[in-house]
Amino acid sequence: MNQVASSVNDSTTPKHPPPQPERSRSPATAPRAKPLKISRVLLYVVLIMGSILMLLPFVWLIRSSLMGTSQIFVFPPEWIPSPFQWSNYPEALTSVPFGRYFMNTFMIEVCVLAGVMLTSIVSAFTFARLRWPGRNLIFSLLIGSMMLPYAVTLIPTFVMWRELGGLNTFLPLIVPAWFGGGAFNIFLLRQFMLTIPRDLDEAAYMDGGTPLTVLWRVIIPLSSPALIVIGIFTFIDVWNDFLGPIIYLSDEKHFTLALGLATFRGLNNTNWPYLMAASSTILAPIVLIFFIGQRYFIEGITLTGIKG
Repeated sequence: MNQVASSVNDSTTPKHPPPQPERSRSPATAPRAKPLKISRVLLYVVLIMGSILMLLPFVWLIRSSLMGTSQIFVFPPEWIPSPFQWSNYPEALTSVPFGRYFMNTFMIEVCVLAGVMLTSIVSAFTFARLRWPGRNLIFSLLIGSMMLPYAVTLIPTFVMWRELGGLNTFLPLIVPAWFGGGAFNIFLLRQFMLTIPRDLDEAAYMDGGTPLTVLWRVIIPLSSPALIVIGIFTFIDVWNDFLGPIIYLSDEKHFTLALGLATFRGLNNTNWPYLMAASSTILAPIVLIFFIGQRYFIEGITLTGIKG
């Protein structure tokens, strides 16, 4: 019986092929690791150092928001709070009406974004896709207006809004966005539209389309990366704007978030922990929006520089 069982087991057990001797690779056929060049190592070191320098203010802001006043400016600096004062955040956000400031800023954001997106894309379309006399001259004047510092037009603009009765209202901060949306935004969109083939326009015109049809059905869907870039730029500008609100707004109920941060700075002293905690909270939406639209942001910036 044992001989039968052993013969059955021998017949059912799969026979493995005999192990093959491992072939030794010749030095000529073995893959060689590419040596890391010194120039590339230096490039990495410079990039890492630059990244650390760029992140240093942000790290300083976060760690200061969790410290007391005496610990923030101690020398040598302490990078890890001990203890963590998490109470700085709720106390800073409740010591001043940040909810009202947020609503004011949000309302300005919505109105400005709508005005910039609508008027800048129409203006850029006329410069990039339509032919009319004096187009290049007017576009050159428009680009030249970017060289004017904001302070040069500050007093005439303030006098105009005072005569129109617009002081201490949101009108001076919103209405200019509905008149072209800014020279830089028009320039950025025009450069992007120049990269779109004109064959698409001609096909739409042959089907009986009008310039408005081409803009709505062809240009706007293909310009989404540039529109996202303009949207991010505009959002950040309005969110961080301090000069405009402090000139035109005097009533505290109209204050924006940037003006709300200034309330932590007194004439003789500054509440640094509350200021840092409130600044970190206000900065969070900008960081979040950038990370969400990072891919489109880089794509839009890259494509707008392809054709001049």
